[in-house]
Amino acid sequence: MPLTNRSTWLTLPVLLVMLCFAGCGTAAIPAAVESSDRIDESNLLTVEKMWELHRVGSPAISPNGEWIVAPVTHFTISDDKAHTDLWLFRADGSIERPLTRHGSSDSQPVFSPDGTRMAFVSRRDGDDAPQIYTLPLDGPGEAVRLTEVPTGVSAIKWVGTHLYFVSNIFPGKSWNEMEERLKADRASHNSAIAWNALPYSSFDRYLDEDREAHVFRIPANGGETQNLTLSTGLELPRSGQSTGSYDVSPDESLLAFVTDTNANDLDPKLDIYLVRPGSSEARNITPDNDAPDSNPLFSPDGTTIAYTSQRIKGFYADRSRLMTYSLGNSRTTEHFSSWDRSAGGLSWLPDGSGLVGSIDDAGTRRIYHFDLGAETPRAVTGNTDYPSLAISSTGVMVAQNHSFLHPPQLHMVDLETGNTTRIDTINDDKLKDVEMGTYESVTYEGANGAEIQMWVHYPPGFDSSKKYPLMFLIHGGPHNGMTNGFHFRWNAQTFASWGYVTAWHNFHGSSGFGQDFTDAINPDWITKPYEDTIRAAEWFMEKDWIDSDRMVAAGASYGGYLSSMLLGKDHPFNALVIHAPVYNMYSQMSADFAVHTTRFGDYWEDDGSHFNGQTIYEFISPHYYAANFRTPALIIHGLRDLRVPVGQSFELFRTLQSKGIESRLIYYPDENHWILKPNNSINWYHEVRNWVERFAEPGGR
Repeated sequence: MPLTNRSTWLTLPVLLVMLCFAGCGTAAIPAAVESSDRIDESNLLTVEKMWELHRVGSPAISPNGEWIVAPVTHFTISDDKAHTDLWLFRADGSIERPLTRHGSSDSQPVFSPDGTRMAFVSRRDGDDAPQIYTLPLDGPGEAVRLTEVPTGVSAIKWVGTHLYFVSNIFPGKSWNEMEERLKADRASHNSAIAWNALPYSSFDRYLDEDREAHVFRIPANGGETQNLTLSTGLELPRSGQSTGSYDVSPDESLLAFVTDTNANDLDPKLDIYLVRPGSSEARNITPDNDAPDSNPLFSPDGTTIAYTSQRIKGFYADRSRLMTYSLGNSRTTEHFSSWDRSAGGLSWLPDGSGLVGSIDDAGTRRIYHFDLGAETPRAVTGNTDYPSLAISSTGVMVAQNHSFLHPPQLHMVDLETGNTTRIDTINDDKLKDVEMGTYESVTYEGANGAEIQMWVHYPPGFDSSKKYPLMFLIHGGPHNGMTNGFHFRWNAQTFASWGYVTAWHNFHGSSGFGQDFTDAINPDWITKPYEDTIRAAEWFMEKDWIDSDRMVAAGASYGGYLSSMLLGKDHPFNALVIHAPVYNMYSQMSADFAVHTTRFGDYWEDDGSHFNGQTIYEFISPHYYAANFRTPALIIHGLRDLRVPVGQSFELFRTLQSKGIESRLIYYPDENHWILKPNNSINWYHEVRNWVERFAEPGGR
């Protein structure tokens, strides 16, 4: 085993067990699993079977609550293509059928206020960019293109007699001039991109300094488009826009939108502004808060704006508070100030008495009811994830639901009782013969005696009288808690189907467990998460059904960072899988944002007072611990990753190779921070499987 100098806080019984496994002849690494111990793989959740599944997206609901439309995506392996159609469902579950079958990707469905039409975004019939199409629902008819915007449309909303959208335009140019500019860019052999300021990238795309994102509207029956924000001299945040970037009052008299007041993304200040369509005078309603204010939502009667507000500048995982702004008296109110979760995924109730939202809550994304007359919000749903929802003007609610054991489904949700009813059957035929393992939530004592929640997955046919290998997973973020949902990129049940007990732990820093817990790792990214990880490994090593000689760990992004740090510290894992790791905190400055600079200062300003003479970067950067690297590692990265640039993995691989440590580098030139293409994903899973099976043979013994 690669474990060297097991740390002194390991308990003596654990030490004795480990010494026996390492040195006793009767506890040598077992022989290969007998074929009789394996379950027929045709009945397991293989990666190939995962890519056969249809993926149900976020639903939209008709104003009367009778009809639901949701995008459904399937993939063809032969050409690596995704195909998204809109499906129509009845709220009582009696109807389920495709609504569009054009062969293009149709998305972002919205109902007209009277429910007789639907608008959506598509790219069809020679469109160079996505456009808005409308489709009648009260009778036969074909989808008709509404917009002809050369820069494309996104984030659509239907309010009153207009459709609203966001487009990333060239300011000062007409639509025709923009179209000519785009054609010239496509025809040009010059690939140079130039910047004079930040930001220059976001996750997997480079940002064009010559373009700005603005809110537009167009009459629902066709006509001229109107830019609602350009004349204000303000633009939507350059790093990304969504339907949460703006909202429109029910009578269409006001637009609320998010912008960077500083117009300087070295030190952004996201505020919410109000403007009347056609006016150039925009008013900041959140001027006194230096941290982000976002997600404006007009109440059904148009008198109030709900929004979310953070307080810690430079900390993206700071708690998002629910705020309301009264248009009548300009008064701002914070609601549920003692509630230690982040508000998000919000929708107003039709009577304006409160909101509902999808909330990251202690390892599960639950629907919460925010009654503005109550002292605390109320959890509506229970044990599985509800990541998105929609509510009708009659109060009928539909939500997307998934769990570790099933992909996204559509559920009707009773706000009062929390009872849910599934209304779709998508994927039932594909999963009817698939044998899943089981899972449970456990807790153990982590750093500083804190209670750490962990998901444990058991392989199909698990027999507690046998000993199984452990594949220990470390989530990314670091401030993204692992919740009870179906994860296509890193699927714990697929890993378990290989013959492993698999686990995700929500270590210090994870979201959903309160603000103090989330912020407990800043600026020290390593001490508490590392201890939480080792103590989780100890928890497993004490179980009769875990073989301590067959343990591996895998992580991506921050999980890749923590895995890289494990390379230089004591740990019980035979090998590591390290995907998109932050390895060198200095060169991570080339990413689309630098984690510590805004809040804790730049590295050249650090005097080393934080960590006994070491700077933050010296203390938490894995490359400083390279002298202690001993563990075999599989390194994986995509070229188009701008959140963690690919050079991080090249540096780590060169270090391992230079030290003579067994290592393998898998590089995907056409992938970003995630491996998204079907064939690359299949290859990724097989590479990971081949690696972990070399160092921790699968199956119960």
